[in-house]
Amino acid sequence: MAMSPRSSGPESALSGRRIFIVEDEYFLADDIGRACRALGADIAGPVGDLNDALRILHDGSVLDAAVLDVNIRSEMIFPVARELKARNVPFLFTTGYDKVTISPEFHDVPILEKPIDMPAMAQRLAALIADPHGRA
Repeated sequence: MAMSPRSSGPESALSGRRIFIVEDEYFLADDIGRACRALGADIAGPVGDLNDALRILHDGSVLDAAVLDVNIRSEMIFPVARELKARNVPFLFTTGYDKVTISPEFHDVPILEKPIDMPAMAQRLAALIADPHGRA
């Protein structure tokens, strides 16, 4: 995808970035991965299991941002989210559930409701990478 040198959209913010995807719905995980790759990102995962997600977190690789499904095979994603937060890796949640299922410690984390608007997701990720503490 050709971009102008001054581009500041999601394309330039995701280019060369490693995005961690934790999603247990195979086709949605694939869609998220393809959307991020189309914008130049490298993908960690996608994984659909909490233990696999924790294994990637502990493999020593660099993660620039993450897309986390709140509920992975009936387990809440919060252990992964806590570790990402401790490492200052920006992330957003995706969910088909009500926002009340989000632990209060993560009320500052952006939430995208399913079905996910892929361009909106890319914009959110780009904003988070540009300003991880602003919680775009």
